[in-house]
Amino acid sequence: MILNAQFLTSASKVSEAPQPIYTEIAFLGRSNVGKSSLINTLCKNKNLAKSSSTPGKTQLINFFEVNCKKNEDKFKLMFIDLPGFGYAKVSKKTKAIWNKNLDEFLKERSSIKLFIHLVDSRHENLDIDANLEAYLDSFIRADQKKITVFTKSDKLNQSQKAKILNLHKNAIMVSNLKKTGIEKLEEKIILESLGLNEE
Repeated sequence: MILNAQFLTSASKVSEAPQPIYTEIAFLGRSNVGKSSLINTLCKNKNLAKSSSTPGKTQLINFFEVNCKKNEDKFKLMFIDLPGFGYAKVSKKTKAIWNKNLDEFLKERSSIKLFIHLVDSRHENLDIDANLEAYLDSFIRADQKKITVFTKSDKLNQSQKAKILNLHKNAIMVSNLKKTGIEKLEEKIILESLGLNEE
């Protein structure tokens, strides 16, 4: 289980990032999908990751040191909160620099063992998510994994949820509001990080 976490540092590109010392978990998705809220819920600290009221405004890569426990063993992980893909009121030149920095970071940061792709469950068929999925598939290595997590599931009824899970067999549905699916995701992160995945 996750015990607690603290903010470590921010970086705008891979050369500014801290030296990798723990297994790293990267959270990515489009702007306003609920990344910061989910990290806060997982880490039991509602003030840990700051979410911006302006979608696309946060363009730094944020690192959080996470204290975990499995049975009696304690260990640390690094959660990485990546800038939201998509919407941002900035110039094309600025956006191109952001995208280049993000691309280099994701491809060069070999300490990332798990990519968590967050998708808004109310809009599960957007091109931006399909493109992000294809992008991850284009470089992900054998020792890395990815899981899809559908956020804001409290906005759906049972048949809508069943339809999504039928199309995405290994996905996890979560709701920060109702705290559903959080424990399942937490367990999945721990097992994958320790190489104890059940698949």
